[in-house]
Amino acid sequence: MLYMVVENFRNADPLPVYQRFRDCGRLAPPGLTYVSSWVDEKLERCFQLMETDDRALLDQWIAQWDDLVAFDVYPVISSGEAAERVLPHGTSTSARIE
Repeated sequence: MLYMVVENFRNADPLPVYQRFRDCGRLAPPGLTYVSSWVDEKLERCFQLMETDDRALLDQWIAQWDDLVAFDVYPVISSGEAAERVLPHGTSTSARIE
């Protein structure tokens, strides 16, 4: 399962987060995989895609960071998977959906 994790840096301060990451790494337990991430231009929040079959592993990881970050977590699917769920079977879209 993929999860979009929105990390809101406490006090809009990314420095403690990046310092811990530099010193300790991602702190993800085995079975939780980092996929990719993006940070907003103001450096106030990070949008991180994580993958795991066990939601409890995501919660363990969040516990390592929740003193520095407020988390919002959303289970997500790809746009292609969404199209398959929404469109009638046997139809296709003219545009490529990732």
